[in-house]
Amino acid sequence: MTEDLLDGGERLGREGLAALQLERLRATLRHAYENVEFYRRSFDAAGVGPDDCRTLADLARFPFTAKSDLRDHYPFGMFAVDQSRIRRIHASSGTTGLPTVVGYTEGDLDVWADVVARSLRAAGVRPGHKVHVAYGYGLFTGGLGAHYGAERLGCTVIPASGGMTARQVRLIQDFRPEVIMVTPSYMLTLLDEFERQGVDPRSTSLEVGVFGAEPWTEEMRKEIEGRFAIDAVDIYGLSEVMGPGVAQECVETKDGLHVWEDHFYPEIVDPFTGEVLPDGEEGELVFTSLTKEAMPVIRYRTRDLTRLLPGTARVFRRMEKVTGRSDDMIILRGVNLFPTQVEEIVLRTPAVAPHFQLRLTREGRLDALTVRVEARADATPGQRAEAARTIAAAVKDGIGVSVGVEVVDPETLERSVGKIRRIVDLRESA
Repeated sequence: MTEDLLDGGERLGREGLAALQLERLRATLRHAYENVEFYRRSFDAAGVGPDDCRTLADLARFPFTAKSDLRDHYPFGMFAVDQSRIRRIHASSGTTGLPTVVGYTEGDLDVWADVVARSLRAAGVRPGHKVHVAYGYGLFTGGLGAHYGAERLGCTVIPASGGMTARQVRLIQDFRPEVIMVTPSYMLTLLDEFERQGVDPRSTSLEVGVFGAEPWTEEMRKEIEGRFAIDAVDIYGLSEVMGPGVAQECVETKDGLHVWEDHFYPEIVDPFTGEVLPDGEEGELVFTSLTKEAMPVIRYRTRDLTRLLPGTARVFRRMEKVTGRSDDMIILRGVNLFPTQVEEIVLRTPAVAPHFQLRLTREGRLDALTVRVEARADATPGQRAEAARTIAAAVKDGIGVSVGVEVVDPETLERSVGKIRRIVDLRESA
């Protein structure tokens, strides 16, 4: 990346960045304490106040915020500004309980567009590119977050949204976008549809794929890049902190996601004790917003597992690809298992597509796990049976636990906003 393409925040050195972070952190703590009853009670109960934050390390003295706190104050109890200043409301697509509601002022929307534009530029996107946005639009932050960031960068946006896969393939062929933004699992669905229609995915105009909203592995990157002849890069965000654009992988290095630390302060903590861990150690990612007006978040526990590393292509620290979530970890007969471990096995197994689901049931007193995976359209019954045996053996050998495997027909597993629900827990209904 040439220096003239960097914005002011990206030109900061570590010393200047730390000074800016502390200034913004102290202002955010005071803004939250003075305007959000939850934070006032939470800080008081912990015996700390905004003036107690004199260094960045002092943030560890402040209490965490959890998703349950946001739900407990549904819908607008976490807002820190008057309703008249709210310009947009989004909400998570949570599958259980109340959604988490987030609000944005006009200033928040400007910052959001800026960090997504910065993210896209780091991904190799340039003004004038056409960007096919296949994230879902609506209350989910993905579609509109990507949309306004791409426009801020000076791109032409194709707001395709999710679904209607055959039509998406036609639009990509006709409109010839250079960039696609979508969940990685739905990108694989698009790849299958290109091939079903007899179109070589490598022949399209696409050059860059910016994928987020769910964990994905290096194996999935290799599959997408190999079958589509594009650069596949990771974008990270979550609605409670902002939306897409919290961190971004740089196309020139593809070595983890640079966190935009001038707006979002990251910590890694032990998921069980809450102790702050040093850079380089894996744990749970925690974020404190530094510039949000409508809904500041203090030490928000993302439940995503990763580690922080020094910057490479940018001054900002990197977070490794999210390997899983602390609340997605399955403990099966004493063995820890993450969906991404199964994904790596599925991706290297012939005759099956990269679409799978883990179903937990109870057989007598013991928990049981079944991997349901979609077959490729041209797989024969014999190939399906062999794939099931291969996956079961690989899970047993590589992870150390026995599972059942069902190879189901294509397009069988239910999808929501382009994503497949990875874990279905049926133990309570058993």
